[in-house]
Amino acid sequence: MLYYYKSILAMETVLVTGGFGLVGNAIQRIEKNEKMRFVYISSSEFDLCDMDATKKMFDKYNPDYVIHLAACVGGLFKNMTRKIDMFEKNIQINYNVVKCCHDFHIKKLVACLSTCIFPDKTTYPIDETMLHDGPPHESNDAYAYAKRMLEMHCRIYRENFGDNFVCVIPTNIYGPNDNFNLEDAHVIPALIHKCYLAKEADIDFVVRGSGTPLRQFIYSDDLAHLLLYTLFSNSFADNVILSVDESEEVSIKDVALLISKRFAYDNRIVFDKAFDDGQYKKTASNERLRQICPDFQFLSIDEGIQYTVDWFIENYKIARK
Repeated sequence: MLYYYKSILAMETVLVTGGFGLVGNAIQRIEKNEKMRFVYISSSEFDLCDMDATKKMFDKYNPDYVIHLAACVGGLFKNMTRKIDMFEKNIQINYNVVKCCHDFHIKKLVACLSTCIFPDKTTYPIDETMLHDGPPHESNDAYAYAKRMLEMHCRIYRENFGDNFVCVIPTNIYGPNDNFNLEDAHVIPALIHKCYLAKEADIDFVVRGSGTPLRQFIYSDDLAHLLLYTLFSNSFADNVILSVDESEEVSIKDVALLISKRFAYDNRIVFDKAFDDGQYKKTASNERLRQICPDFQFLSIDEGIQYTVDWFIENYKIARK
């Protein structure tokens, strides 16, 4: 367990945008400090694409700290087919939130990026200094450039005004309360839902692509712990990659097999190579994180998938899908 709150005053407020998504729910599960008031914001309460609505949110809750998770997100299919949404909505959301954090004199902002926004043509492992070294992969360029502007917005507020705005860069996140939509979801939740339906219908579990791409996956509760540590410590003054170790990188094929085994359906898995694989690898270095948190224990991909599959089965009727 990380000790985040040792220097926090009583009854300060932490506002979490995207508070009912995958990572917001994880923060709700793990934060247990009575000295802090956590406020979780959903898109149904405030439309963060609208500046007036964003200002009303800040006026209402008067936060001391902000964890900015809200975003227009999706898997490979959504990134490739809805680029206008991925660019414009994220630009609007991020500009409004960062601008208000400055105007309302927030003590600290932690904003969430993604390793998918790094350059496509690069050397590996990628680290925090390489974010703007070249174009992102064309499959998610609209989302990537919007997120890069979020990083720049935070950085120039630090440089010009000394604002305590930090960006975290997690690798692929998964866990309970994810979006399990078959077209819009990221790879793990989409495969979990697809395998569930395949078994129900007694048909092949078809995985799009060859299964060869490599990814680092971080369980949502692990990320929540690291986000709170980043928010309440002074260890990171700018960007930091939040990721499992490089040795924990796994192929999509391995992930699909773990999912199918949890469903006891691994004899029916098929890889459809007619579909695009997307970017082959995005290997990220967590050296900066390990310098500060050398002993942090990440949940293994085996256990994380087990918990996520079990949660999905138990909560199938209410899961986002």
